Amino acid sequence: MRDDVNTQATTAFDLPDHLSHKAAPNQIANDERHFAAIAESLAQSITDLSDRLDAMRQAPGGKGRAALDRDLEIHRLAARLRALRRFGLDVCLGRIVSADDAEPVYIGRLGLTDSEGRRLLIEWRSPAAEPFFAATHANPMGLASRRRYRWSDGKINDYWDEVFTADGLDGHAALDDQSAFIASLGAHRSARMRDVLGTIQADQDAIIRAGSAGALVVEGGPGTGKTVVALHRTAHLLYSDPRLGHRRGRVLFVGPHQPYLAYVADVLPSLGEEGVQTCTLRGLVPEGATAGIEADPEVARLKSSATLVRAIEAAVRFYEQPPAQGMTVTTPWCDIWLSADDWAEAFEAVEPGTPHNEARDKIVEELAAILADKHGDDDVSPGMLWKSLRGNPELIRTLYRAWPLLEATDVVGDLWSVPAYLRMCAPWLELDAVRKLQRANAQAWTVSDLPFLDAARQRLGDPEASRRQRRYKASVAAERERMATVIDSVVEADDDGEGAVTMLRGEDLQDSLVDESALPGTDPDLLAGPFAHIVVDEAQELTDAEWHMLLLRCPSRSFTIVGDRAQARHGFREPWRERLERVGFDRITLTSLSINYRTPEEVMAAAEPVIRGVLPDANVPTSIRSAGVPVAHGCVKDLPALLDTWLAENAEGTACVIGDPAFRATPRVRSLSPDLAKGLEFDLVVLVDPEAFGEGVEGAVDRYVAMTRATGQLVILTSS
Repeated sequence: MRDDVNTQATTAFDLPDHLSHKAAPNQIANDERHFAAIAESLAQSITDLSDRLDAMRQAPGGKGRAALDRDLEIHRLAARLRALRRFGLDVCLGRIVSADDAEPVYIGRLGLTDSEGRRLLIEWRSPAAEPFFAATHANPMGLASRRRYRWSDGKINDYWDEVFTADGLDGHAALDDQSAFIASLGAHRSARMRDVLGTIQADQDAIIRAGSAGALVVEGGPGTGKTVVALHRTAHLLYSDPRLGHRRGRVLFVGPHQPYLAYVADVLPSLGEEGVQTCTLRGLVPEGATAGIEADPEVARLKSSATLVRAIEAAVRFYEQPPAQGMTVTTPWCDIWLSADDWAEAFEAVEPGTPHNEARDKIVEELAAILADKHGDDDVSPGMLWKSLRGNPELIRTLYRAWPLLEATDVVGDLWSVPAYLRMCAPWLELDAVRKLQRANAQAWTVSDLPFLDAARQRLGDPEASRRQRRYKASVAAERERMATVIDSVVEADDDGEGAVTMLRGEDLQDSLVDESALPGTDPDLLAGPFAHIVVDEAQELTDAEWHMLLLRCPSRSFTIVGDRAQARHGFREPWRERLERVGFDRITLTSLSINYRTPEEVMAAAEPVIRGVLPDANVPTSIRSAGVPVAHGCVKDLPALLDTWLAENAEGTACVIGDPAFRATPRVRSLSPDLAKGLEFDLVVLVDPEAFGEGVEGAVDRYVAMTRATGQLVILTSS
């Protein structure tokens, strides 16, 4: 991250000797002048924002809405300052020249103007910037030419020009067979996803800019940029969609595993978005961190059903049965008969959707109203009776037996250890299935249990919520009483007892003086939802039950779903629409990506037969580049020497050994299983005994995924 911008730099270009023709003044002079203006504006903007932030942080914070607005503005300004400091001149992605205007328009990661209001950079997400990404020779969108810069260490070491009209070359372009773009595809990889915003292609951009209504499915094979699309689409929606923008709905990004989340961690912040929640499916549930894999495939299949997850509702309803016997309730005023029908009426007063553990206070309130009607004394209010009932041990014991506080782990654990309970909650299950789902250690959680734990936790709510709410209400009442005492003292000290001081007795004003930020509360679960939009990468792996976890968090059903059915380890025979409609989606749009920008032709030629052997109709993308390095084969014993040679010959880049758990990773050489390599990319991939990955679809998919992680070279080693 850079904290300043060098406004004295003499040039933004550092082109190698073989590209000297691109350094001609007629090609870059206008760019140089524009970059000088950008540098000056960046420096001034950073100074101005820093001063504004310092002033706001030192100013009184205020209370209530004023304090919230101040905090939000500080957060917004701080985010903008971080974005400005993250980049120097490389904030500029490129430029476009329209067919009817000779003045270039420069496209940036963010919008920027100079001190006179002249627009220096158009933000990449704005509609005006769309031709920079979407123009093609078939549809030039009014452009004469387009230039994309390739930056390295704050300098341009290449650029790529395209022309769309006969006169587009004149003074605006230096053609060289798309060198900057093709070279960028083969550039060295690092531990974090590299920046690709400047080279987003038209097919990807169309998906990035699509609307958020319903579920958008992006199907694409390896290397087609699915992850790039998912991340940049997230940033674009936050900018363009009024439901998701500043201070509005939240967005959740779900990735396949933790190495993937670490790999893409820098992308959204680099696009100016820091508020997106990211997680894996495991991360949605506390037990996910230690959950194991279900040992029995048939048990895993049974638990993958969203229908079985819905048994959680019946499991909880079992503990919501009103007492069958009436009772006499003793109050300070008289004894009142509470019949079984009265209990049933109070239980029915709980509104649908109220979490089980948060409903008991509502039942007590309803009982108080019922008893107040029976008591018939206007001097005894339901509130007075409610306080009396809260202190009635016999009634509370009866209520707690009929409507007990429940833990999600206990409810789910009982399903897997009490056959009669499971049969009652899921009567459609065959006896053999009920037996299979039972286990000795009911709470030895597996990944297949997570949707059930999540559904139970969502249905039950927090067992401590009611107690916290009562403490909060008591604290508010005490604070109001304290403020009333202070106000009385101030009013009594007022000489004439008139004017503004007497306004302190107003209820609204008294309420505004209560400092609710100082009252007891709890940190919210940021992953519990609801979310206005959810993005799911590697979505082909989700079971119906796991989709249920996400649908619970997004009532609008607004999703970006990115995946490849050919990379589903457990098979994915049905169409996307059929799968998603079955789990609860109603508005589904299908799109596809077919160009492989990452994987060299040599690697895809070896990988394609692997997947077609089990999935003849697999969506295998077409590679657009050659690495010039054939797939190599060797013996496992050669692995150390192979890696030593590669590291010595390559000062940059990353490698990955896939399939050798005993190999110890180093800073530049990862060691991963095939499933944890999904979504990642490396300059060199070494597969160790790939035939040992397994048989059938799962084994073939693992081999296919592992092979297509390579952006430069693939080596396959066997033990024999």
